[in-house]
Amino acid sequence: MYKIDIPTSEQDFEDYFTFRWKMLREPWKYPLGSEKDEYEQVSQHRMIRDTAGNVVAVGRMHMNSSEEAQVRHVAVDKSVQNKGLARMLVSALESVARSEGAERIVTNSTQLAIGFFQSMGFDLQSEVTNEMGEQQRSPMVKRLVDPNSIMIHPKWCKLLQDTWHDTIPISEQMGIKLHQYTGRTFETRASLNKNINLHGTMFAGSIFSLATLTGWGMIFLQLKEKGLNGEIVLGDGNIHYHKPITMQPRALCNIESLTGKLEPLSNNKKCKINLNVAILDGDNAVAEFSGVFWVLPPHDELES
Repeated sequence: MYKIDIPTSEQDFEDYFTFRWKMLREPWKYPLGSEKDEYEQVSQHRMIRDTAGNVVAVGRMHMNSSEEAQVRHVAVDKSVQNKGLARMLVSALESVARSEGAERIVTNSTQLAIGFFQSMGFDLQSEVTNEMGEQQRSPMVKRLVDPNSIMIHPKWCKLLQDTWHDTIPISEQMGIKLHQYTGRTFETRASLNKNINLHGTMFAGSIFSLATLTGWGMIFLQLKEKGLNGEIVLGDGNIHYHKPITMQPRALCNIESLTGKLEPLSNNKKCKINLNVAILDGDNAVAEFSGVFWVLPPHDELES
């Protein structure tokens, strides 16, 4: 029985990198150390050991951008090939990529591994590259679609995401993304790795920002639903923290929590909206945010 392990100790990483070198670099006569690159510190590493404790498979994932993850350095010992270990590794790394909010996952596959990655849902791209001169590799990509995600009005949701990135650039750096909008429930997620403190948990300020943007986003989408325009500003916000976030930061805003009316905007009057946002770590509630937002008539209407 094999299981995925995450290397944590110095010995774990020594075993991990030594195996990677023996499998992927030694055959091409590259020196020990050539198996590492500049992405190691920001990557997610996974490995599998046999019953004797020997590493028999490794794999790595890192984020190329907030939308794209890359799988690299997947290797399985010949003695345990055809036992599904490569599939276990890639599935585990894909799961991490999804949790980071990646929209696609890419890899540069050797010619022998193309069939395997195609069986994992990757599509072959046209161009061919060389990696360290040892053999040709073909870029492959897999689009990641969360089967549990419901996104009605996708054009509005994309506009909201683009508005955040264009006007609040830190939202992209924090990895904050729309995850779900049903018309009644709005959910966002953030990257833990991009918001992690020295304790290995999410910064309190990042949690507050995630909650604030979720409330702001819910009002933005409600304005679209009603065919109204307005400038949304935070008037006041309070958050109560109960537990740290150590896995998957999520924020949920339900339409039932909104109080106030948006219709006065049609008469060029400002509106006051109160709402609540639940903060979760995976499926566990860890904080509650209550916010007071003001929606102001657009500038052009105020000046007319």
